[in-house]
Amino acid sequence: MIDIKQLRENPKAYQDSANQRGVNVNIDKLLELDRERVELIGRVEKLRSELNVSGKPNPEQLTKLQETKGALERLQLQLTNTEAAYLDLLLQVPNLIAEGTPEGGEEANRTDKTWGERRKPQFAVVDHLTLSQANDWLDFERGAKVAGSKFLFLKGAAVKLERAVMHLAMDVTEQDSFTLMGVPHLTTERMVAGTGYLPRGEERQIYKIEGEDLNLIATSEIPITGYHADEIIDPADLPLRYAGISPSYRVEGGAYGRYSKGYYRVHQFNKLEMYVFCRPDESEAWHRQLLDLEEQICRKLEIPYRLVRIAAGDLGAPAYKKFDVEYWSPVEEKYRELMSCSNCTDYQSRRLNIRIRTPEGRTEFVHTLNGTAIGFSRVFIALLENHQTADGKVKVPEALQPYYGGSEL
Repeated sequence: MIDIKQLRENPKAYQDSANQRGVNVNIDKLLELDRERVELIGRVEKLRSELNVSGKPNPEQLTKLQETKGALERLQLQLTNTEAAYLDLLLQVPNLIAEGTPEGGEEANRTDKTWGERRKPQFAVVDHLTLSQANDWLDFERGAKVAGSKFLFLKGAAVKLERAVMHLAMDVTEQDSFTLMGVPHLTTERMVAGTGYLPRGEERQIYKIEGEDLNLIATSEIPITGYHADEIIDPADLPLRYAGISPSYRVEGGAYGRYSKGYYRVHQFNKLEMYVFCRPDESEAWHRQLLDLEEQICRKLEIPYRLVRIAAGDLGAPAYKKFDVEYWSPVEEKYRELMSCSNCTDYQSRRLNIRIRTPEGRTEFVHTLNGTAIGFSRVFIALLENHQTADGKVKVPEALQPYYGGSEL
């Protein structure tokens, strides 16, 4: 959620931000509702003060009080309706966009850096699904029988590989003073909405538990954001760094397209997510630090990658600034998304009321950032494609071998 005071001062910036993202929100209408809301609050408070009379009222005063009470009830109903419309529209306003963000949609995403040699082997690299089925590592057929399309069983060496990759990433984050966290796999709707994970239509990601105020998490970012909801954090404790390990459950409605085959887009996968709560003046530096950790993990796994600055039209509502790390796919001879890293400034903390107290005694909202350490489904594909040998085997990267217990998958 954005700061209404800042929006009043610079409505054009927020309308431009929404327009660049392709979000249809009417800032003029929001300001109109805001003015109406403020006016109604003043009128309600005035009528309430008129009801505060000392002593026993005479008949004339009693009639006047009853009239005032009736007027107050009507105004309160009007205020309730106005505030509901105001809040609904306010929650649709996306975060501002950082300076230097490319304009346009996905096609305008800008490559800022590349690392590693893009393999062009002399042999034909087999895609991950074919190789996994030949070695009995992934079973989509039985996954569909048990849970439906895009669910799967992970088997044998693939399970060992997931454990090894996760342990490596856990060590990288712990060495940078991140606290490892196991998190609830279900959260209330307030927590989901607070992180900005309730888009509508084809972009809907969240599985809702019918009849309960519970939702399966799409990422551990959701419960970790809520971990400090409604708290005033001691500034001396910042930055707070967490690394949440959990399954991610995603509807992926309408999002399959050309990448629907195999392990790239599934309804459930395991993930290690980095998360930071920090002072507003430190969030830019922490964004770079999270990116550095993502790059460290890619390099340890010997996965060639590029760092991409995400364009305005490809940003989600919470992100002020976002980068993706994309792995090189020898099968498709192109880069594909592997990790993401976002600075959400105070967008999430404002929604969930997460603050610090300044030395002057005021409170201000913290900044929140998130970055993928490991999303195993895509790391698995990147490893199989980039470490495959001519005889159809898969080498285990040197840094991963102590965790896996061998040099070959």
